[in-house]
Order: sequence, then C-alpha cells, then structure tokens
Amino acid sequence: MAVKASEISVGDTFDEVLVEDLKRTQLVMYSGASGDYNPLHSDDIYSREVAGYPGVFAHGMLTMGMTGRVVTDLFGHENVKKYGVRFTNQVWPGDDLKSQAVVEDVREEGGEILVDIKLTTTNQNGDVVVMGNATGRVDP
Repeated sequence: MAVKASEISVGDTFDEVLVEDLKRTQLVMYSGASGDYNPLHSDDIYSREVAGYPGVFAHGMLTMGMTGRVVTDLFGHENVKKYGVRFTNQVWPGDDLKSQAVVEDVREEGGEILVDIKLTTTNQNGDVVVMGNATGRVDP
C-alpha cells in the first residue's frame, strides 16, 4: 500500500520487522538466487578457519534487499526513484532485523511529488546493520 503526500509529513516514522531468527537456509537460498556462492555465507569451517570469522554471515545485499521492502511498501516498487545503503555491521544467522524509515523531505520536482526517507536497519541488540536513503514518487 503506497502512501500519499496528504498522508505523510516530515518527521513521520514507519517501522517494519524484516526477519525474526534469520535462518542459514535463507542465506543458502539467497546464494542460489543471486549467484553469489562466496563460502563466507554458507561454509562454517571456511568462515572460521580460513577467514577468521565466528561463522557464516548474511550477504550484504540480502540485508539491503530486506531493508528495501520498507521502501517498496511505502512507495510501491514502480515509484522508487532512488535507493542506496551503507553496510555498518554484519548480520548473523539467528538475528532479528527491523527497519525504520524517517521522512526527511516532501517536495515537488519536475511535476512529481517526491518523498525522501532515511533508513536504519537494526538487529535485536539495537546495533545498526544498514543505513540508507531512498526517494519515491507519491500521489497527492
């Protein structure tokens, strides 16, 4: 359900639970869907003994994709003009992720009403794992 300009104001927040108890299976499924078979995301022994991590962890792009759901829920996928993120912490199997979008601006540009949002995705400990921004077109 896309929001309308008349329904939002600067400072409004939108929260969404992205995943509860991220499963290793989801990491493997994402590997297959994306074609990214880096063993850091599927092979515990490799991740621990070769790379020095505590175990496998999620692809950054999986976390970006999950966070993007907030954007498409707000604007509708066809209305997303811009979306970008920065990865700030790793996401591990078992993590719970939630995201918050904060409206930073509602403006008119080129005959369209655009909304700029700031995105923050956190894990169950409150650690920020993704920060980003998006712009979407909305109807009046």
